[in-house]
Amino acid sequence: MSTTAATEIRNVETLVAGEWRGATQGADLEVRDPADLREVVARVPALTATDIDSAYAAAIRGARAWGRTSGLDRGAVLLRTASLLRDRSAPIVADLVREMGKTGAEASIELTKAADFFEYYGGLARSATGYSLNDGRPGTTTSVRYEPVGVVLAITPWNDPLLTPARKLAPALACGNAVLLKPATDTPLVSVRLARALVDAGLPAEVLSVLTGRGADISAALLDDPRLAAVTFTGSNEVGAAIHASVSGRNLRVQTELGGKNATVVLADADLTLAADTIVAAAFAQAGQRCTATSRVIVDRRVSAGLLQLLRTRVRALVLGPGGEPGTAMGPVINERHRVAVLDHVNAAVAAGATVAEGGTAPDDERLAHGCFVQPTILTGVTADMDIWREEVFGPVLALLEVDGFDEAVAAVNDSEFGLAAALFTRDLSHANLFLDRADTGQVAVNLPTSGWDVHHPFGGFKASGSPFKEQGTEALHFYSRVKTCAVRFAW
Repeated sequence: MSTTAATEIRNVETLVAGEWRGATQGADLEVRDPADLREVVARVPALTATDIDSAYAAAIRGARAWGRTSGLDRGAVLLRTASLLRDRSAPIVADLVREMGKTGAEASIELTKAADFFEYYGGLARSATGYSLNDGRPGTTTSVRYEPVGVVLAITPWNDPLLTPARKLAPALACGNAVLLKPATDTPLVSVRLARALVDAGLPAEVLSVLTGRGADISAALLDDPRLAAVTFTGSNEVGAAIHASVSGRNLRVQTELGGKNATVVLADADLTLAADTIVAAAFAQAGQRCTATSRVIVDRRVSAGLLQLLRTRVRALVLGPGGEPGTAMGPVINERHRVAVLDHVNAAVAAGATVAEGGTAPDDERLAHGCFVQPTILTGVTADMDIWREEVFGPVLALLEVDGFDEAVAAVNDSEFGLAAALFTRDLSHANLFLDRADTGQVAVNLPTSGWDVHHPFGGFKASGSPFKEQGTEALHFYSRVKTCAVRFAW
């Protein structure tokens, strides 16, 4: 059983249509600890389509008032939110560890980054909201204004249940929109805590609703409502495709950040110690449950044996356990269904001819028997036609492919339906610059991990990894704003 101290099961209220609502009897969602599925962390309301209608009605009112609020005042709310998140870090981190399974260190980093988003966009709210243009007509002045789009639906995943909502809410609110936030059913608690911080910082309650319901119960009501102006979604390609199909033909903005099959290339001249340290961190942090996690390693044949030995040594040193335990380096995957799916990927790869160099199974440690743990896994003997090389596993599984030289390595990186992130390890400046040009991914790094971008760095992928709208940085503001051109004749 988890050594995290058991606490009384909480009944958590969520913010809907300007008020805090608790669950009615029998209409709730249980949040369980993936490190020990016997532990119910909390219960949250399981909302219905009726709740969604009232949330939209409130959001329309909230968007109207918030959109007319000064950008300076909106920014001040976001800055206060950042401060409150930092002040309340201990209980938020504790919830994040218990509902998602992250280590304490990973949860603390997520809290810090979430606060950074609100601080960054709080500052940007002071920036220009348009610009002036020359006009050839006598006595005429023309300007361009950026306006909020209206009501935004933000659908967020379970793997970063505080960071991803912050990444979407901060720019959406800075631009003056109202937001309906649909968190993942596995991890709703920190989204509710985020809403508390925003309201306590001065956000009008009708501007934000946190819709803690089952997708099957409320998705149609969320997506079919004519009051919806924009949808921003982070999650699987299957759900992303379903969202696009659902809103097809409507004049809606859609932003999707989807899957990845991110590759790291290690050339023969690379610093193998740096490469191994970086790859292990990028592949196995959060139990590999990040869209930017390294899941493919493309290594020059001349150094493959040396790199593999370094990787194996580091993987063997990773300590599995509940995120709240000191010394834990890797926590569980999110639930039992996902653990089965990850292990099925591994077993299918072995059946196709791959070799398990490390891991490959659930741990046999009795203290982990009630959790959703998977051993960190390295697969060798992988070929480019195997499913393990092409399909997103979203778990602690690393596949190695040997190549001969730079050109073959770049071809292997780009031979994927995904195009989120790629990295290269080399001491050759020419190869470094060529890789930046040739890698067909939205994020490219040299001697750095595939994951880990700052809040002001635009983020998003190419191909099947997402839509053209980028998140983060000033690029995010384009999605949450519409452009109005205004001409005034002052003299005649």
